[in-house]
Parts: sequence; structure tokens; C-alpha cells
Amino acid sequence: MNKIHPLACVNPGAKLGDNVEIGPFAFVDDNVEIGDGCKIMNGATIYNHVKIGKDCTVFPGAVVGAIPQDLKFEGEESWVEIGDRVNIRECATINRGTKASGKGITKVGSDTLIMSYAHIAHDCCIGNHCIIVSYVGLAGETDVEDWGIVGGKCGSHQFSRVGTHAFVAAVTKIMKDVPPYVLAGREPICFEGVNRTGLLRRGFTEEQVNEIKSIYDAIYFQGMNVSQAVEYIDANFPATEIRDNILGFIRKSSRGIVPKPKPGR
Repeated sequence: MNKIHPLACVNPGAKLGDNVEIGPFAFVDDNVEIGDGCKIMNGATIYNHVKIGKDCTVFPGAVVGAIPQDLKFEGEESWVEIGDRVNIRECATINRGTKASGKGITKVGSDTLIMSYAHIAHDCCIGNHCIIVSYVGLAGETDVEDWGIVGGKCGSHQFSRVGTHAFVAAVTKIMKDVPPYVLAGREPICFEGVNRTGLLRRGFTEEQVNEIKSIYDAIYFQGMNVSQAVEYIDANFPATEIRDNILGFIRKSSRGIVPKPKPGR
């Protein structure tokens, strides 16, 4: 049975699952789907063309599904799609996609935490188990792969990518792609090592962590450029999921990956 506060505004075109709670002064537009067990708290806003999975919570002041802040947007139908068990904290904003991108959809995967005042712009794709910390601003078409963490007050350039299990330090400008399994930070952004603590917490073995370290040693510290390092790793490292994830990410990078630290830093 749903619990809809009498001071909430839920349009008749909205589709609600079972056991949905909607608090006072919350607004739910037409063409919205909200899955079982969700909580839309007081003062939250869900505009049209939004799909929300099961057991999600949208906290007060959050706005999901507003039109994109993109001058190329022409009023076309586009969407926001949220997975299951997502927490969208106070005053976070998630905008719809655009047709200009060729996607027309902004996605947030399951089991992801979007902290207060974070902004996810049009056509971003956030994976599963991600953490987007408070005051992060992700520009249009930024991708954060599964288990990625973006620290507080980070800002990303359009089309930037953060790889799986990567960690970006707080107050970092993401101007280059952050490859999988690494730590990145400083100004300008650079490689800071392997995300060893995070990987071990998530069940990676010491052998796997050492494999990742060996691959990034070849990329950053053996005197090769990135293209040469990719060819070397492809030829000399055994094929594993980890190796292929790293090489695949780098090969698809349009902005180039973060560089190694400059001497003396």
C-alpha cells in the first residue's frame, strides 16, 4: 500500500509501484515510473520522463529529470533512468539527456550514492556501486564506471571518463580520463598509484593488485609513451579480465589518460 502525503503533488500520469512513500510538498510529474519500496521525501521534485527502480530514496530538495542545461536541447523527449537501491541526497540534481548526444538518456546504476548538492548533467552514465560525493559537478556525457568514486567538489570536463574501481581525490579537475583501478588527484590531475585499499576491501587478491601495479608501472614508469606501453602490455602480459579492462579503457579514450606526476611532486 502506498503512503502519499495529502500535501504531495502526484500527477495522474505517474506510475507508482507498491509500498511507495511520497512526503509533503514533493512533486511527481507525468511520465514518471517509481519502483516498489521507494521513498520520495518532502520537497523532492521528480519531473517527467524519469524511471526510478526499486528501494530508492530521493531526499528533500533533490531534483531529478529537469531539462538539460544545454543550448542544443530543443525540447525533445529524453530520459533519466535510475537503478535499484540508489540514494539521491539533499539538493542533488540529475538532468535529462539530449538528442544531440545520440543517447537521449542520463543513467545512474544500482546501489549508487549521489551525495548532497552533486550535479549529474545530461547524458552522463554512472555505473553500479558508485559514490558521487557532495558538490561534485559532472559535465555532460561524463561516464563513471562501476565502483568508481569521485571525491567532493570535483568537476569534470565534458566527455570525461572514470574507470571501474578508480578513486578521484577531492577538489580535482577531471580534465583527462582516469583509468581503472587507480588513484588520481593533484593539480593538474595525475596518476597517484593503484587503489590498493579499495580493491582489497572489494575482494581483490594481493596477486591481482600486484598485476594491476605491474601494468601501470609499464604505462607510467618504463620510459614508453602510452601507445607503446599498450602494445608492450598486450604482447607481454597474460590475457586476464584486469589486463583487458585496462587496455580496452585506454584504447577507447578520446581525451587521453591522466599523466604520471611531474618530477619533484
